[in-house]
Amino acid sequence: MKFLKFFGLWIASCGLVVLVACNNQAPSTSTSQNTSAASTAPTEQATHADMGHSKRININAAILSELDKLEAKLGVPALSNKIQASRPYGKVEELVSKNVITQAQFDQIKDMVTIEDIQLTGEAKDVDYMVKLSLMKGHMMVAKELLDLGKPDQAEPHIGHPVEEIYADVEDQLNERNVKAFKNELIALQDRVKAGAKDANKTAEEYKASMQSIDGAIAALPETQHKDHDFVLQVINGLLDTANSEYTSAIADGKVKEAIEYQDSRGFVMYADELYKGIANQIQKEYPDSHKKIIAMMADLLKVWPTAIPPQQSVKTPEEVGTLIKQIETETKKAS
Repeated sequence: MKFLKFFGLWIASCGLVVLVACNNQAPSTSTSQNTSAASTAPTEQATHADMGHSKRININAAILSELDKLEAKLGVPALSNKIQASRPYGKVEELVSKNVITQAQFDQIKDMVTIEDIQLTGEAKDVDYMVKLSLMKGHMMVAKELLDLGKPDQAEPHIGHPVEEIYADVEDQLNERNVKAFKNELIALQDRVKAGAKDANKTAEEYKASMQSIDGAIAALPETQHKDHDFVLQVINGLLDTANSEYTSAIADGKVKEAIEYQDSRGFVMYADELYKGIANQIQKEYPDSHKKIIAMMADLLKVWPTAIPPQQSVKTPEEVGTLIKQIETETKKAS
């Protein structure tokens, strides 16, 4: 039944793709940098990634964390920002004509990118919503660590990313689910931290309120989703997939070159581990062999980020981390 559930979702997603293709849907003004457009395509990609299918990224709408997958693939520093700055694109080939990347580089990623905009429904939409909010949680968790270490300058980007990169991508869904807006809370906290977080008590208070708002948004999902380990495992795989891209972007020549990406990936893996602990008893009972392997591999994965402050030398190569995350994904699918 579990396999049939995934297969059914895959068929539904493929149907959507076919419908969009048949309708020859034009890349909307959705190709601009407006926030409404930014919500659909990355949504599709996150869900597809979880289900092990196409990972095409909408270059007009994807958040930076999604674009980082292209940056990691090509090994071009700051490529995500460059792609974003050159929007909108009328066709994917404009990545070359706008001198964002070379033709040779485009040939490496042409099957990963799209300008199509696809709406999700049902569980696929819920998975996307939860992945985006989980990315917010990961950012905020590592921000808290850095604040506790007295590093507000390093914490500030990780509070800013949920506002600048993700919030617009879930805003429509927050409205649909009658979730109280909390963007201003995040902005207020970011401003406080940007100013040095001099009042520790006030900073802690605002941080707590922001986290409670994100948790409240997560709680808007049906209770059945929270208890469904298949659903949670899809979210975990979405987080780990993004963490893999961020880590790949962070490492060069065996060293941590980009601290923010290192910290992003640390936060995403930390929250993925927390989510797994919430369903661990279910998995252990129903799939003891997979549970044992997932626990061991997650513990090994967490060692890659020994502290929030990056070490001089990377603990594992991006290839080793990618292999480990792929193995975890394989075991989670056995438990689905």
